[in-house]
Amino acid sequence: MTSPYEVLGGEAAVRGLVDRFYDLMDLEPAFAGIRALHPVDLAGSRDKLYWFLSGWLGGPDLYQSRFGHPRLRARHLPYAIGIAERDQWMACMVQAMQEQALDPALAQRLAESFFGTADWMRNKGG
Repeated sequence: MTSPYEVLGGEAAVRGLVDRFYDLMDLEPAFAGIRALHPVDLAGSRDKLYWFLSGWLGGPDLYQSRFGHPRLRARHLPYAIGIAERDQWMACMVQAMQEQALDPALAQRLAESFFGTADWMRNKGG
């Protein structure tokens, strides 16, 4: 069975998706709310999301080999994440997937999985 990591195109494709995601976050006013939750320099955020997605998509487990279990919710608790932030994150990722020309069926499956995780990260109302 082929992993989503392989279907996407491996390292370069996952890095491209992550880079486009953060480029959009940095450039588009619609994503200002989630951009404000990130450091001024996005290099570390880019690396961490790339490392995480590599393993999550079935490729090399780069994040866990560096930091151990992701503990996503615990690592994001210091940041106020509500419905607006979840929806901005999702819109940014969906746009990045579209712009990276992911297969629509794969993009839909990934969006559903991303939404479940993004919704689970919420730690404030509204």
